[in-house]
Order: sequence, then structure tokens, then C-alpha cells
Amino acid sequence: MHLTTLLQNIKEVISTHIQQEYGLFDVVIELSKTKDASHGDYATNVAMVTTKLAKKPPRDIAQGVIASLEQSNLPLTRIEMAGPGFINITFDKTVLQSVISMIHQEPHYGSSTIGSGQKILVEYVSANPTGLLHIGHARGGAYGDSLSRILTKAGYSVHKEFYVNDGGQQIENLALSIQARYFELLNKDFSIPTDGYFGAEIVTAAKAILDQYGPDLADLSVFKEEGVKLMLSRLETDLEQYRVTFDKWFREKTLYPDAVATVVDQLKQSGKTYEAEGALWLKTSEYGDEKDRVMITADGRYTYFVPDTAYHKTKFDRGFDELINVWGADHHGTVPRLKASLQLLGYPQDQLSIELLQMVKVYQSGVEVKMSKRSGQAIGLLDLIEEVGVDPIRYFFAARALSTPMELDLDLALRKTSENPVYYAQYAHARIYSVIQKAERGVSPVSTFNTLGDASNELVLLLNEYPLVIEEAAQKRIPHRVANYIQTLATAFHQYYNEETIVTEDETATNERLYFIQAIAAVLKDSLSLLGVSAPERM
Repeated sequence: MHLTTLLQNIKEVISTHIQQEYGLFDVVIELSKTKDASHGDYATNVAMVTTKLAKKPPRDIAQGVIASLEQSNLPLTRIEMAGPGFINITFDKTVLQSVISMIHQEPHYGSSTIGSGQKILVEYVSANPTGLLHIGHARGGAYGDSLSRILTKAGYSVHKEFYVNDGGQQIENLALSIQARYFELLNKDFSIPTDGYFGAEIVTAAKAILDQYGPDLADLSVFKEEGVKLMLSRLETDLEQYRVTFDKWFREKTLYPDAVATVVDQLKQSGKTYEAEGALWLKTSEYGDEKDRVMITADGRYTYFVPDTAYHKTKFDRGFDELINVWGADHHGTVPRLKASLQLLGYPQDQLSIELLQMVKVYQSGVEVKMSKRSGQAIGLLDLIEEVGVDPIRYFFAARALSTPMELDLDLALRKTSENPVYYAQYAHARIYSVIQKAERGVSPVSTFNTLGDASNELVLLLNEYPLVIEEAAQKRIPHRVANYIQTLATAFHQYYNEETIVTEDETATNERLYFIQAIAAVLKDSLSLLGVSAPERM
């Protein structure tokens, strides 16, 4: 019997007893790992939870639950009551050890079917193609990519998308900025617009256009189209370096004119639009927004939430069951108007989730760093990669809840000690391979584990928990749950390594332990990969 199955069977036995004995059908049975292994493997507080409803002392309830478990013929070696009514449960060792075999036998251990193939579109990063990626994009990219990997492992059908804002005034300013730099390269008079872009990447784009089109280019539309193409190519290259990829780069300009016009017509038909001050307004205030919003200005321009609405309509039209957007906190005001417009189009609000990422502060040598050493501008993704590498950035960002402001300590990210969580986790993986290599012998498959002592129990329970961690992280949209699990598993392994002699003269015991730690390495590698972090075999 697999340990996961056993846990479910225990819950069923307890639930049946509570129903039959007290007529209670809605009691949630919780089982949790004990903090002290001497108290057993798992414990439940069901007796305290039901005491008021059952009108019985918790210890009396606990005694009845224990009797039912003892009569169940489940592979349990000890069931004890503790304190006011806690029930501590110890499993048969063969059940625990079956987890090790399962990890070796199942190449995708930890995968789940809870997603049932539900189609989810995750939109993240979606930076304007007018400059390089900054630290906010780095955090959003780490979250969006990690969440997508976790959702996929949990059985969802995930589509990753980058929305390219190439239909607004910022693209006109981009074209004018590149054109100005193009003229500068030709030693001609030039003027960058007040709202233009001044980064070194603009000069690079101008050089590329000069090389391709020569010195006589005058068509601003070419600067616009080629400029966007060059900037997107750069963004894609930088993101790939960050281990972030997309299934589709959706261009805003493809929404014009048809998709946007269709949305405007449908919103008019809803009866929730009106004209005032020469503009067309939408009654978003009736749907949670703080005030009504302009859809079309007096001079005929669409406001930005109209193409946003059209874009999200295309997502539903493409058959996605749920949409997840990862936006910066400065977009919080956009959320209610977008949800209002989608609701008016007939889409339930709960099919759209918007995760807002909070601010990141960067510290080095105890001092906050606000500007890039290379460009003199705000800290960007490439600055972080250049300073500390991809692994620490991806791990540090994934390890904190997106809704929490965070401080990124570059010195800690570079530290090769247990204080650095990513180094600590990767070192656990590398240490396992070092032990196997030093054993100077192959590792044979094991079906029984007669020599593994109690020191292995905590690790086996943690390994068994991995599929549940994946499910929780996917359902709650919290990649940091996986990071927390990695730290717990790495800590438990390092402790096991320090307390247990793995390689001995006893070949059977040695092989069992090597086979066991190989399973730990497999789960460490898989869980790190979900966060876009490598699992080196040597450090």
C-alpha cells in the first residue's frame, strides 16, 4: 500500500466512525506530520474539533477513533492518545519504504491529475517593447514561469503568453527615438521626443536599421515595425537566458480594427455605455470600479482598457477555461474595470485571476542599490544575471509570495554557505552525487529496506509529501510553497548525512542507503526544476 493511499484510508476510517457514532457528516479530518518523531509519524486533532458538536470530552472521542483504527487492519504499528485528545499514528515501515521504490519507478513522481486537463492561459512579463527588462519584470517572470511549470505538473494544460503593447503612442515614440539615433549615426540633426526612449538598446536598434536599409530611410513606419521587431528579439533572447519562454507573443496591433470594434459594439449593446463630454463611457462603477471609465475619447481614440478587454476576449474565444495575469502593483486600478467589461461581455469574473507583484529592493554591502552600474539606469534583469547568475535570482524570487514586498540581498545570493538557501538546496543534491561517486560502486534497485533505521523516517515522509505540495502550490497559485518544501527536504537530508553513515562495509546496507538518497536527489532535482533552478552534481 502506498503511503498516500494509507493516509486516505485512515481519514475514511475516522470519518466513518464519527458519522456512525455521532451522526456528524461534515467533519474535516486533518492529518499532519508530527514535529517529534518519537510521537509517531502523523497526528490528528479530530477529537478536539468534534468535541462541541459530539457533546463528548475529546479524550472519549479519541478512544473511540483509536479503537476503530486498531480494528481496521491498516498497516499501523502504534496508535496512541496524547494530551487533551491528540491521536498519534505510527506507520508500518514497509509502507514508508514503498515511497522510495515509487520514486524510482515513476519517472514523473509528484505529478498529479487534479488539473484534469483544464486549459489555463498564464500571461506574464508583457513588457512594453521599448526598452530592456527591469527588476519587476524579473520577479514577474520568475513567478509566471514557475507557476506554469507547477500547473503543468499538476495536470493542467498550460499556455504561456506575452502580450506585446505595440498599438499605442509609446510605439510612435519608440519609432521617433530610433529614427533620431539613426540620424545621429549619420551626423544629421536629430531630436528625441520628450516622451522618447534613451537607452543604449535604442542606439543598437538604429545601427541595425542603418545596416539593413542604408542611409536614405525616411519612412517612419519602417522604424516602427523594425524597431519593435528588434526590441522583441532582444527581450526574447534575454528571457531565454533567464529560462523563461512563451508559447505565443500576442501582438496588440492584431486587435485592430475588428476585435476592438466588436468589443465596443458588444459593450454598447449591454446598455451600460453613455456619452458625456463628447466621449463614450462605460458604467464600470456598477461592477466594483471606483468610477465610470472612458472607452473612446472625444477625439476618437480608444483608452487602453478597450484593447485590453478585446485581448482577454480572444483568450476566452480560444477556448481557455481560466486566465491568470501577472501584473505589476501599479496596475491595481485596472483590475476592476477589466473585470467589469468582461462581465458585461458575459464572462464570469472568477475565470480571471490577476496576481499583482510587489516592489523589490536590491541591497549590496548593506546599501540599497537603485541604479545599474552598466547603464546608469534602473536595475535590470541583465544586471542581476551578470551580478549573481540565473539560479539565485530565480530561486530568491520564487521563494517569496508575489504579494509581499521583498529585499534582494546580492551578497547573500553569492554566498556559498548554508545561509544562502539556493546554495544550501543545490549542495544537498551535489552532496548525494558525491557520496555515490565516492562509494565507487554501482547502485542496484532495492525492493526491501531491512537496514534503514528510524533516521530515514522523516525524509521518507517528506518525499511522500511532494505530490501534495505540488497540488497545493498549483491550486493556491503559490510557487513559494515548492521553495519552502525544498528547504525542508534539504535540511532533513543534511541532518541525515551528518547523523548516518551511508557507505559501510555492509554491502546490503550501503546499497539500500545509496538507493534511498538517489530518490532524495530525484525529488530535489525535480522540485528545483519547477522553479527554473539547476541541480548541479558537483559544487
